[in-house]
Amino acid sequence: MPSAWSDPLPEATPPPDMAIYQLPTGTYETRAAFAVSGGSFRDIRHFVATAVLVQHPGGDLLIDAGFGTDIEAHVATLPRIQRAPHTATKTVREQLDASGYDRSRLLGVFASHCHWDHVSGLDGLQVPIWMNSGELDFAAEDKGAKVYRAVSAGHEIRQYEFNGPPYLGFPSSFDMYSDGSVVIVLAGGHTTGSVVVFVTLPSAKRYAFIGDLTWQLDGVRRRVERPWLLRKLADSDPQLVRQNLLRVIALADLMQIVPAHDADAYDGIANLPSRLTPLPTRESTEHRSE
Repeated sequence: MPSAWSDPLPEATPPPDMAIYQLPTGTYETRAAFAVSGGSFRDIRHFVATAVLVQHPGGDLLIDAGFGTDIEAHVATLPRIQRAPHTATKTVREQLDASGYDRSRLLGVFASHCHWDHVSGLDGLQVPIWMNSGELDFAAEDKGAKVYRAVSAGHEIRQYEFNGPPYLGFPSSFDMYSDGSVVIVLAGGHTTGSVVVFVTLPSAKRYAFIGDLTWQLDGVRRRVERPWLLRKLADSDPQLVRQNLLRVIALADLMQIVPAHDADAYDGIANLPSRLTPLPTRESTEHRSE
């Protein structure tokens, strides 16, 4: 059990009109016994595929892309043992268009990592993809990135690196807007370049979108990993996942931890309104891709 984080939280000055929204795109089923150590085989979990829209005057971004229009084709590329029963709802693109959102405001999609259930929705979003060099290398060769290679074709890739200072126990960081409101850290182990996206809102509410460091909140609340076999199958470096999960657990009393696939983790994050008011545009962050 890690000690709770006791140092001051990093400074953040998010603009007063910044906001975030969740965009659920569907679910797929798995049993808790396969999701988290100590889970019951009788406990069926509905893993969510949810994107998060960050509205910022410097330009908006998405954290992950959810299920896409061609989800059936994407699922068909998986080994049969991984083809779980699933239900798709509206894609990110469909939800944005229904709200009257101007998709030209999007700076792009920050993929927490390149597995299919985080990038499938890129098939309907012609926006840049932001990735670090480690994840780009992983995505180019790993068999688990087959869907990513298909849906990313034709997209602009904006590569970023972790040239910023240590952040909440992680050795380096990338500050998207240079105001502390969205800070990305490398949290590899599930894939080489997996990331955690820290978001601070004007209310001082903080979130840590942790991707697949753990699939369910049980991993944070009960301080447990994936089952042994799933660690071997799903993680490129299980020991590194453990190290990064412990870093996140140490922050659990200070912010809302959001494993990507747990519906309860998104509690309190509003759904996209039927008519989304655009923010006044300020200086773009496009120059910050490196």
